Amino acid sequence: MIFRQFFTAVVFCILATHCAPAQSPRADFLKLIDRPRVTLAPQIQPMPNASGLAEFHFSYASDASNRVPGILMESTNYSGRRPVVIALHGTDGSKNNMLSLCRKLATNGFVAVAIDGRYHGERKTGRGQTDYDDAIVRAYHDSGEHPFFYDSVRDVMRLVDYLATRDDVDPERIGLTGISKGGIETYLTAAVDKRIAVAVPFIGVQSFKWALENNDWQGRIGTIRNGFNAIAKEEGVTNATSAFVQKFYDRVVPGIYTEFDGPQMLPLIAPRPLLVINSDHDPNCPLPGVEEAVNAAQNIYSAENATNHFAVLIQKNTGHTVKPDSERAAIDWFVKWLKP
Repeated sequence: MIFRQFFTAVVFCILATHCAPAQSPRADFLKLIDRPRVTLAPQIQPMPNASGLAEFHFSYASDASNRVPGILMESTNYSGRRPVVIALHGTDGSKNNMLSLCRKLATNGFVAVAIDGRYHGERKTGRGQTDYDDAIVRAYHDSGEHPFFYDSVRDVMRLVDYLATRDDVDPERIGLTGISKGGIETYLTAAVDKRIAVAVPFIGVQSFKWALENNDWQGRIGTIRNGFNAIAKEEGVTNATSAFVQKFYDRVVPGIYTEFDGPQMLPLIAPRPLLVINSDHDPNCPLPGVEEAVNAAQNIYSAENATNHFAVLIQKNTGHTVKPDSERAAIDWFVKWLKP
């Protein structure tokens, strides 16, 4: 009798585990970044330029507390609804860092857009990068903000809402790219928003879990050194360890090394076209962690018979930078799949 009860309990547990709903990183992530919706209230002004392109400064409301400024450009040689490519900058940068790429995209027939990330560019209060560091410290103390990657995903999703209202944009042909921080935001956004038709993350794909487990997190944390060091000082930590970095991530970017890590999120982009561009000597994105994420994605693209939609370019003998040939490869990828 006891054996029978034990056997029944084991079978029930197995069945319950097997039948339980699968974890949904997409739904969990969207819940984490959700905010009450507000009207976009876009504001647009033409800009003087000498590039032969039509350029505009614009802004829109991402939520009740945040307006996002950006620059949109397009060639006057094209008409009708066109594909658009959004370009996201890296840490300490701004939309201005992406204008050269945007002009090349516009010349190739795209509507090209760059925006300022949270606490960057026009979104600084005047105290420089301290704004970003202070926001990270507040996030550690449960402010409700997620300035390190996550809030920018929401900003991009609201940008897509805005672009879909424009009569010069084809909402079925939206591409997304970004460098470093912007590369991480690129694959996170593409993973949770299927309106992103094509994605090219530059030097951002990685496994945060791999970096923690192998004590190779210093490069990534170095991008937010001041904010991280302020928190470490508060906590009386003089020599940060992987355990402390894990605690930091749990409060500032919850899930970044578990359900929202590269190997979990990258496969969610399948079967949409995805070009991953990383480097073989990048301290911010250690190559073994990149390979874990890439392999996870490759398995899903293969399972969905979409291997031709997935490509990887590893820049040889290169650190945390993007080479001109890689930028050209990204433009060619967008041309191939978005067909301007």
